[in-house]
Amino acid sequence: QGQLVESGGGLVQAGGSLRLSCTASGRTFSGYDVGWFRQAPGKEREFVATFTWSTNTYYADSVKGRFTISRDNAKNTVYLQMNSLKPDDTAVYYCAAALNPIRPNSSYAYGYWGQGTQVTVSS
Repeated sequence: QGQLVESGGGLVQAGGSLRLSCTASGRTFSGYDVGWFRQAPGKEREFVATFTWSTNTYYADSVKGRFTISRDNAKNTVYLQMNSLKPDDTAVYYCAAALNPIRPNSSYAYGYWGQGTQVTVSS
């Protein structure tokens, strides 16, 4: 069946950086759009960024200019470089994969999800 495994979360001070990784285990990202979503306590899951198979990238307005998504297809890994972190970025971050999603920024378009990794930004 395969799974997605996130890593790289942790505790960081405001203004700091983290790099999240999402690796496909037992499956390949070939042909898939791969995105990052996040969910803070008491809030709905929200779109962060996605890297399409056609090499387009999309970002939520709240992270544009601070976060960068990239992918290494040879390693079956997608990365999310997060700079200038703010306390509002605190959430569980999930990676997800989808084939040709009509709306790449919608969580409903993604059928494969990782377990999530916690990111906590202290003020």
